[in-house]
Amino acid sequence: MAQAETDDVVTLSDVRKRYDVGGVVEALAGVSLSLPAESYTAVMGPSGSGKSSLLNLVGGLDTPTEGTVTVGEQELSTATEAERAAIRGSQVGFIFQTFNLMPRLTAVENVAMPLVFDEWGRAERHERARELLADVGLGKRLDHKPTELSGGQRQRVAIARALAPNPELILADEPTGNVDTETGDQIMGLLDDLHAAGNTILLVTHERRIAEHAGRVVHVRDGVIERIEELSG
Repeated sequence: MAQAETDDVVTLSDVRKRYDVGGVVEALAGVSLSLPAESYTAVMGPSGSGKSSLLNLVGGLDTPTEGTVTVGEQELSTATEAERAAIRGSQVGFIFQTFNLMPRLTAVENVAMPLVFDEWGRAERHERARELLADVGLGKRLDHKPTELSGGQRQRVAIARALAPNPELILADEPTGNVDTETGDQIMGLLDDLHAAGNTILLVTHERRIAEHAGRVVHVRDGVIERIEELSG
């Protein structure tokens, strides 16, 4: 379903997600939410509130039990795995708390990896990766593997990798969770810059000071949206 009449990058409509884990658990219980283009939204809530489930549905890593999830012009609820993978590879950039880097690959190779699925040539992929790593302050760490980098440097590689296909939507799952406070502030500065450059950002966090980088905070509990807080400034 196209979103021609709106400027929303993401639309969730009455989304429910149930898991069978020896009994039915409803992670999301009727969530409706829109992300306007170039918006910056943080999602907060206690453990088990449905934050990660929401992010996984928006990113096409999972499908809803009921309701619809639309990213751009693609309805993910009825999309095939191949169609969802294509969206993940071209329209969505993921930043994970655990970095999710390939341990045997260098920084350049990790950043270039998403472009393999977009049929870029090897030289073009690596040139794009070198430029992005320089942008995040790792121009001198191109050939280092993840084990040779600090936690903050690994997260910078992960951010560069997320940006490789030039996605419109950035999904960040606790991006400062495995780094110290100073490094976390630097990571958030990079995300602020991405938002200023026109990216739409959806951030999951349990830290209020991190959420305050966003323009609004969606508070979730027990699988539902309790309230949406608009932040000034």
